[in-house]
Amino acid sequence: MTNPESLALVERDENGVDLSFRADVLEGLSQRQKAVPARWFYDDAGSQLFEEITRLPEYYPTRAETEILERRGGEFAQLIGPGRAVIEFGSGSSVKTPLLLRAIEPAAYVPLDIAGDFLRAAAANLAEKFPGLPVYPVEADFTRRVQLPGAVQGLPMLGFFPGSTIGNMVARTAVDLLRSMRETLGEDSMLLIGMDLIKDPTVLIAAYDDARGITARFNLNLARRINRELGGTIPVDKLRHVARWNDTYARIEMHLQAVENIAFEVSGQHFQMTAGETIHTENSHKFDRRSQHMLLLAGGWTPVERWLDGQERFSLLLARATRPRNAP
Repeated sequence: MTNPESLALVERDENGVDLSFRADVLEGLSQRQKAVPARWFYDDAGSQLFEEITRLPEYYPTRAETEILERRGGEFAQLIGPGRAVIEFGSGSSVKTPLLLRAIEPAAYVPLDIAGDFLRAAAANLAEKFPGLPVYPVEADFTRRVQLPGAVQGLPMLGFFPGSTIGNMVARTAVDLLRSMRETLGEDSMLLIGMDLIKDPTVLIAAYDDARGITARFNLNLARRINRELGGTIPVDKLRHVARWNDTYARIEMHLQAVENIAFEVSGQHFQMTAGETIHTENSHKFDRRSQHMLLLAGGWTPVERWLDGQERFSLLLARATRPRNAP
């Protein structure tokens, strides 16, 4: 079952424009290295394109993570236990979610996502699969603390953050997000989080620059969204998708690169790009065990268990909210 009206926690102006979206875009395009946060990929069109990406032969993370969820259900049930409210951050289509829900006997499911229509459709579909499970979709920017529905207040919480979305953020932002998640979920909460692993750069680049060009369409859709929602005039046909490995930061970077000098407006502000200049649209950091544990600990979470897929390409980690202590 699902509530008839999802909670909408996104602030919009009188024209329905997401205020955070506009602020992030205008600030990012004003920087020397132009950049737009990756969370703005996910309007309804972007969410649909990402679902296509997850089915591409080059894009291994979804298959690897699904393998872990399918094979480790008994261990999840033992370590997590029944009766928790599952809070999924950036739920998307919730394709992997049933594998977790079947394993742990949750008390409720709360998907959080910024793409409202996509969120509600996915929540309704999942509610049909689990007719006895209360489902409370919340339209919200999960990068900030979220007020959860009253119906789940008081329940023990399990945060679910699959897909290595945490890798989209630089270390400072990732730590801030993990701390925000801990505030949202509470003192006795747990977190099940996906993190991709460092591997051969040729494998990584192929995963973010596929032969069919779906990832390129996904990246370019961000410019189209800016044009559509923020009155932009970005010449999308003068941009190209670029994916590159940055070994210093252990990450794949995605950029939109101008193929010639261009000028455009967004929300009445003027911008220019010279040929070769880029808008940095996404980071996808890759991890090893030490960097994973350090990130979780910095964010207020104590690692409990770590699982890898059979080819050791991807990992799922279970952590518990760290209890405050003075020293050492």
